[in-house]
Amino acid sequence: MSRVFNRTTATYKFYWFIGLLDLVVSKKKVRMSVWDIIVEMVVNAWYPVCYFHLSFGKLDSLNNTIDSLRQAFDLPINMNRDELRSWLHQNIQNKEMLSKIKILSNNVPYRFLSPWINTSDDKVMVARSQAFENDCLYRIVENDGMFIEVNEKWLDYLQTNYAILKDFAYWNLTLFLQVRNPNVPNIPNKLIKQETRSSLTNQHNYWDFVMAHGMDVHCIYTGRPLTEGDYALDHFIPWSFVSHDLIWNLLPADNSINSSKSDKLPDLDEYLPRLATTQQQAIRTSIKNNFHGKILEDYLSLGYTVQELAGMDDEHLYDCFYRTYSPMNQIALNMGFETWNLTP
Repeated sequence: MSRVFNRTTATYKFYWFIGLLDLVVSKKKVRMSVWDIIVEMVVNAWYPVCYFHLSFGKLDSLNNTIDSLRQAFDLPINMNRDELRSWLHQNIQNKEMLSKIKILSNNVPYRFLSPWINTSDDKVMVARSQAFENDCLYRIVENDGMFIEVNEKWLDYLQTNYAILKDFAYWNLTLFLQVRNPNVPNIPNKLIKQETRSSLTNQHNYWDFVMAHGMDVHCIYTGRPLTEGDYALDHFIPWSFVSHDLIWNLLPADNSINSSKSDKLPDLDEYLPRLATTQQQAIRTSIKNNFHGKILEDYLSLGYTVQELAGMDDEHLYDCFYRTYSPMNQIALNMGFETWNLTP
């Protein structure tokens, strides 16, 4: 088992194992269609590909299959897992869909067994798997379709060590993806869709404080004056890229902006100077009025203390923010994020 991800050149082995593991342990299946596992592969990889724009590598079949499915059937990127799974099962006989996912069945069922059965010939692999050679994890049954039958000797082990094995797969997947996304932050948290996001209570409290202590805050996108409790907190660089809630990337915005801007990148030339100025004014107000929240420590990741940021002239302030945001913006553009401007 420890060798299943050796010499891996694509993500399909990771997602094949995660899908098979879930079906065996959660659904109590010992025999399953290959299509059942492929559906789980697509469901589990959907969010990293569509929402976070992670690269699986240019030649990765799973990455390409998901992109092709989404475009061909106009599927939303934030589909609920159960909805996506249901849609895939309902359309499993659709010829166009089958043509797009069939490639996922070409290699992985055979190659996954290579630590137990040393052959690159698919027919030989099928034949030698029938008697569970070397106690291999499963055998491949090609009879009116392709099926996987799990070796009964493995069932207790998979059940008992389910959480460890799943973490083992995701850890190896993280290492694999980090090489292909070297500048992308927080990859481990981009592999599984979070059912709930942070409430941003501390961040709201911070902006409410500076508003309550005399700072006039205007939406940097619409120019509309904002007041306590009547604003949305906007991730300037989308959360789907930064995957954090640090205060220097969050600022009050008109409630209408979140739906318009969504996960797009704001035009830096247009909006970054406004962001920097608004952040500096908030820092100055918080210092003047003795705000002691730990959230101010977030600014240290810009390379300066809040006192240093508060005292900067415009040129040095903009340079600080530009050096922070420009690389992130360029990497996100390279990954496929779109640029946004309220006024075309």
